[in-house]
Amino acid sequence: MKTLTRAEEQIIRILWELGKASVKQIRERMPDPKPAVNTVSTIVRILENKGFVSHEKQGRGYVYYPLVRKEEYTRFSLRNLVNHYFDGSFKNLVSFFARQEDLDVHELEEILNELRQKRTS
Repeated sequence: MKTLTRAEEQIIRILWELGKASVKQIRERMPDPKPAVNTVSTIVRILENKGFVSHEKQGRGYVYYPLVRKEEYTRFSLRNLVNHYFDGSFKNLVSFFARQEDLDVHELEEILNELRQKRTS
């Protein structure tokens, strides 16, 4: 799987939310200042070339839909983050957040409980 640019991620997030959308509908969901329609269209085509998006004809135009699930890309992105910044260790990631975000004992216990449940299921 390929890493997405910030602009590509912004558009795929909109498609994950909407399910299917035209370039115009995608643009409407983008924050101001909105990019030009041609810019959105170009980014959608790039996403299509990368295998993240496909389209179907609707009337005189096209609607686009995601081929990659949000969970799938999230897992890929998190794995990249852990590999690049935490020596491939999720333990290092959790330790980093525990130190940086001043996680309290209750939050750490919740994380541990979720991990235990994952192990037993």
